[in-house]
Amino acid sequence: MKTLHLALKGVYFDQIKSGEKAEEYRLATPYWAKRLEGREYDQIELSRGYPSKGDTSRRITRPWEGYRKTTITHPHFGPGPVEVYAIRVN
Repeated sequence: MKTLHLALKGVYFDQIKSGEKAEEYRLATPYWAKRLEGREYDQIELSRGYPSKGDTSRRITRPWEGYRKTTITHPHFGPGPVEVYAIRVN
């Protein structure tokens, strides 16, 4: 089973877990293009930071629903608009 693993900051993990946040953003860089474009996954595993292997309270596994490429303005990425991969997580 192919799984995309994403480590998240606590605030974003909690928003996804509560259903408040439906997409996780990654900058549109060659690194993320290689991992997303033209690839298919069975599921996505989101973790709050880098938990130990047995810590299931800090992990969420969801079915892979794909991504879209878009432009957003978000304080995490700086003051200007940036192109990102919006990965569906809910």
